[in-house]
Amino acid sequence: MPLSSPSRLPCAAALPGMARQSRLAWLFCAAAISSLPVHAAEPAAVMATYAAIGEAVFGDTAAGATALKQAVETLVTTPSPETLAAARQAWRDARVSYMQTEVFRFGNPVVDDWEGRVNSWPLDEGLIDYVAGDYAAGENDLANLNVIATPRFMLAGTEIDATAITPALISGTLHEADGIETNVASGWHAVEFLLWGQDLNGTGPGAGNRPYTDFVTGAGCTGGNCDRRAAFLQSATDLLAADMHEMAAAWAPGGAARAIVTTDPTAGLSAMLTGMGSLSYGELAGERMKLGLMLNDPEEEQDCFSDNTHNSHYFDGVGIRNVYLGRYTRPDGSVIAGPSLADLVTAADPALAATLAAELDASVAALGAIKARAEGGMAYDQMLAPGNAEGEALLTTAIAALVTQTASIQRVVTTLGLRDVSVEGSDSLDAPGAVFQ
Repeated sequence: MPLSSPSRLPCAAALPGMARQSRLAWLFCAAAISSLPVHAAEPAAVMATYAAIGEAVFGDTAAGATALKQAVETLVTTPSPETLAAARQAWRDARVSYMQTEVFRFGNPVVDDWEGRVNSWPLDEGLIDYVAGDYAAGENDLANLNVIATPRFMLAGTEIDATAITPALISGTLHEADGIETNVASGWHAVEFLLWGQDLNGTGPGAGNRPYTDFVTGAGCTGGNCDRRAAFLQSATDLLAADMHEMAAAWAPGGAARAIVTTDPTAGLSAMLTGMGSLSYGELAGERMKLGLMLNDPEEEQDCFSDNTHNSHYFDGVGIRNVYLGRYTRPDGSVIAGPSLADLVTAADPALAATLAAELDASVAALGAIKARAEGGMAYDQMLAPGNAEGEALLTTAIAALVTQTASIQRVVTTLGLRDVSVEGSDSLDAPGAVFQ
């Protein structure tokens, strides 16, 4: 049975016009099926579902990145408020699928080695383009480079020719230049910055507000160097789309990321649980949520230029639940489903299986409450403001739900007798005092 197809019983459903004899035959058939023994899922079947979901969700992200690329091409060809709005929406749309891929990180080196090219944050945006006059460069010498306005510059004692802004310049020279992680020039957040501009509102209302005229050539250009800004945006988006298609291929049959989890199903289960636990605990609950709340710092907000953080956190939570239940709903409404980790846990410890399923639902609901409130008028960065009791309660509830489900994920590791599972931590959760040192 294909993983993309809903389960089908060998008995057709009794229709209102069915003859009495046929309805009786269907009843006998259904009774026979209900008496068949239920067999626990095998690890190999579980990993086949997991790999199929990986192939689908990375494929959907690649399709979203291609749509974003097309929207960006339209923007730079015919800049207007409408084409800028369309490009921003294409970015948001593509993020929905991408965030559901993050659970495939941490336990899979193919994904982890690639991820830094596409989702690194925070970034010193002054590396790329103009910023406000009070922008703090810190100890990063390139934080105020503004390569869009600087066709030639020195890097590690070598003059760099940046007269042509290309994907190769971005990925080979600028991204993580000088070995500094905040020199982010490629990926979702570089594109986000170029579409929205800086968010200068702190914990007040409002996202970045880059004008469409930043991409107008000629007399109408604002911000200077509009042709180079357009070239950077196009090159960064082309690079993002190529990176997404690369990873989609890595999850297709014969791909390296897929092979890591399917060749040895037991090792694959360990990778799955490493991804679930690490994203749930150290990454999402800790680095992306608790840290910003402790510091009351909107700079710790992940999608800070677009005020889209509520969506990114929510779909991270959905992605964790997807792999546990072995079920992913694609943008077109079709479903990838099959034998799941939940089935394995049910066979070993039904109570634990039900507990973790309920906890995953609770964390998605808590993240959904943040999403609903943000869409109702209180952006995520406003929730981080000192004295915002409602925002703090929303974030604290979601963080607690993620921490709770991580404990059950660790119990699953023990119950299934797995090894080589390491859940990433975070000082904000494990050693809060260290955050302020």
